Amino acid sequence: MFDIQGAQLRSAEQSGSLGYVIRGFEGMEQMEKQEFQELCITPAEVLRDTMRSMDASGRGIALVVSTEGVLLGTITDGDVRRAILDNLGLDSPVQLLLDRKKGTTASCPVTATIGTDAEELRQLMTTRRLRHIPIVDENGKVVDLVLLDDLVPGITLPVRALIMAGGFGKRLLPLTEDNPKPMLPVGGKPLLARTIEHLRHAGIRRISLATHYRSEKIREHFGDGESFGVELDYLYEQEPLGTGGALGLLPESRDRLLVMNGDVLTRVDFRAFLEYHESHGADATLAVREYGVKVAYGVVECDGPRVCALREKPELRFFVNAGIYVLEPSALEVIPRGEKFDMTDLIRWLMAADRVVASFPIIEYWMDIGQPADYEQALHDAALGGLEL
Repeated sequence: MFDIQGAQLRSAEQSGSLGYVIRGFEGMEQMEKQEFQELCITPAEVLRDTMRSMDASGRGIALVVSTEGVLLGTITDGDVRRAILDNLGLDSPVQLLLDRKKGTTASCPVTATIGTDAEELRQLMTTRRLRHIPIVDENGKVVDLVLLDDLVPGITLPVRALIMAGGFGKRLLPLTEDNPKPMLPVGGKPLLARTIEHLRHAGIRRISLATHYRSEKIREHFGDGESFGVELDYLYEQEPLGTGGALGLLPESRDRLLVMNGDVLTRVDFRAFLEYHESHGADATLAVREYGVKVAYGVVECDGPRVCALREKPELRFFVNAGIYVLEPSALEVIPRGEKFDMTDLIRWLMAADRVVASFPIIEYWMDIGQPADYEQALHDAALGGLEL
């Protein structure tokens, strides 16, 4: 990581009703300085380390700077996800991602200068549909990063979430004998509470819970959601309806829908997910996670009887379904009412109808808590503090 030395920033005057003051190194706490410095990388930084930095910061961006601290460009989580889908190696330098932007509108990042007032920043972000703007001095050196959340806190997105929380969790017995799987504690709070907290943090405050097994445990804990800062309603499945059957219990709506399995523990950036979905004009977007399988033998590739290649114990890489989806209202037309139906059925139907189905690679923390080993790993990760927003 690039270490910015001696950077100082005078505070801007409070502007308008936002009352926002651009922060700088002078007078900042040490942790804030460190967080900002971790956002700054050099063009030689590799994609793998950039992903780790972006996940740790939770800002969805990295600032690429020269050795003098001059801003050369930005790398967003969207840039990283597209690079992964294009099979760009994780040891590729960041400069390669900057080169991919040349000749596009994203090649030159939108910036603001020291002293720009809050209202002007807000308008700039709104007009250009930005979530963050780097602040630079008269020499082009980056000295800060302003987030839209700093300017307009408490944003509520026009999205409803549906969490599938009705499974039996048989593979986690006896832990799930009296508790539904989404209510298993992870780091001192139920898994489902972490998910709801994460959704609220992203600005998604209307949430439906599809329940079946031990549904009363979930209702008793969360109620109407007011104490958790969200609006909760419940869809009770008389009989298990599959991974997508609860969609048929939803009232008709024109809202965009985020659907996720209740046994998924993740730090995925939901706002980035929704923006990615919209930017690709998709009817449905499913989150995917790269997964590797180590082959225990040397692989022989043949062209008929002729051996053309040997690979010694290779690791095969795949994208697997991560159990999180974004759906347009029009994508729900095929959902049967009150019948068993899986999300994979919906995705196949959309593809067969030549509708746009996009994939969104998760680069943040993700864990499917379906088996005891997965749950133990989640408990370990929580104990290390790696799950906090």
